[in-house]
Amino acid sequence: MPTKLKIKSNEVAVYALGGLGEIGKNCYGVEYKDEIIIIDAGVMFPGDDLLGIDYIIPDYNYIIENQDRIKGVVITHGHEDHIGGIPWLLKQVNLPIYAGPLSLALIRGKLEEHGLLRDAKLFEINVDSVLKFGGDMWVDFFRTTHSIPEPVAVAIHTPEGVIVETGDFKFDFTPVGEPADLHKMARLGEEGVLLLMSDSTNAEIPIFSNSEKVVGANIINIFERIEGRIIFASFASNMFRLQQAIDGAVKTGRKVVVFGRSMEKSIVNGLELGYIHAPAGTIIDPSEVSKVPSEKLVIMCTGSQGEPMAALSRIANGMHRHITLQTGDTVVFSSNAIPGNTSGVNRLINTIAEAGAEVIYGKMNNIHTSGHGGQQEQKLMLRLIKPKFFMPIHGEYRMLKIHAGLAQDTGVLKENCFIHENGDVLALTRDTARLADHFRADDIYVDGNDIGGIGNAVLHDRHELSEDGIVIAVANVDIAKKKIVAGPDLLSRGFIYMRESGDLIRSGQRVLFNAIRTALNEEGINEAGVARAMRDALGPFLYRETEREPLVVPMVMSPDK
Repeated sequence: MPTKLKIKSNEVAVYALGGLGEIGKNCYGVEYKDEIIIIDAGVMFPGDDLLGIDYIIPDYNYIIENQDRIKGVVITHGHEDHIGGIPWLLKQVNLPIYAGPLSLALIRGKLEEHGLLRDAKLFEINVDSVLKFGGDMWVDFFRTTHSIPEPVAVAIHTPEGVIVETGDFKFDFTPVGEPADLHKMARLGEEGVLLLMSDSTNAEIPIFSNSEKVVGANIINIFERIEGRIIFASFASNMFRLQQAIDGAVKTGRKVVVFGRSMEKSIVNGLELGYIHAPAGTIIDPSEVSKVPSEKLVIMCTGSQGEPMAALSRIANGMHRHITLQTGDTVVFSSNAIPGNTSGVNRLINTIAEAGAEVIYGKMNNIHTSGHGGQQEQKLMLRLIKPKFFMPIHGEYRMLKIHAGLAQDTGVLKENCFIHENGDVLALTRDTARLADHFRADDIYVDGNDIGGIGNAVLHDRHELSEDGIVIAVANVDIAKKKIVAGPDLLSRGFIYMRESGDLIRSGQRVLFNAIRTALNEEGINEAGVARAMRDALGPFLYRETEREPLVVPMVMSPDK
């Protein structure tokens, strides 16, 4: 049976499957009667504590259970935290996807990798599109400004009022791309908006974010000062920044080579869609690098966040097949470290410096600016939209709380601001708003192609392995005769050096021998019970002797096996 929300027939339900109390995993739902519209389906990247996990996605169970009511998934823009979960969603339920041309190109690439493109239902939209599904809700859009082309905010029109979800935005009055549609925002505000759901990422920053035009001018100034090779690292999805690097190369008479699969795809998509322009011959093939003098080359690559397998890390560690660092190189990081990536970025910078290259980094040199608006921009959005109710989204709890305070500063009543968690259901009418229900909205871990197969127990084991290693205890036991046939023996990886730990190993074997003997005297004992007794005895013994807690794996074998 599908989950049914505890809302009244005239109420509009608004909820998040991801994006509240966190940066990333954006996925929101608006529901009225028998219609549901989903906004975005993003991923979140794991922190250092989630060993071996590739992505975190929302729990899509509510969507799957109610798939017959879902009219479509509308996409605000093409960043991973807004589109990265689409393949994992479509593997479970094939919903129509509505997105701009660039977002669709990026989505198609993802779906092709997962073998899902042929059956996908993809529809192109733009800022003038109007989506009508034959029911009570319809959708239109307005242009915002962000660090990727074609960002849009979503306006969902319901019989009770308009729900606006901003997507990621900033107000850049000298943008590289198209300017935000202030007139449409103001018109919506004048006509009346029931609820605003607004990006909270930079709610702690009290000022306006820098314009991309400022960043572009600084990149050219830096390129003009550098005499050797330039290695330019940035987010592959920041197409405006890629264009600025190409402009800097052209201005200083340099050729451009691109390394990193995601950046290569961005360049190809940007050229095809007209967002990237480069004179013929500017972008060269990797095989031509050796023919270009150092002072005439810009290497654009992925890896600005210190990712171990990204192009920049492989270059820095001497593992790249085309490029190695050399004295006289300058590595330009046109990015800031995402929270959680700081240590990895610092390690990479140290490696680059040790190789004799210079490093120019991020915000301190005004060669990066955020695509998310600070407090002044968030207040401007609130002033333009003038919502009756407000729900901050896309931010950790403290960011949501600050953003709610900004809403109150701009005239939204305190009781009309809702700081929710994923799975909380806000029920709205034209006059009322209340927390009406909650459904399960857990994190789902993606490890390779496995969705949700990695639970807390597995992660706990990985932590133990990473910190204290593993000890395998092996014994051959005849359960029927209640006799130890061989062993017990101990094997260790990442815990002790076996050759130098003879006393500890022999003591451990005695502990295991006694534990097995005791267990065999129990009525109805089986192999699982013996294994449990081995683990329960060996773990505390090793901790007493070493003050370390390796993962203990008991293996009980019987004579006939």
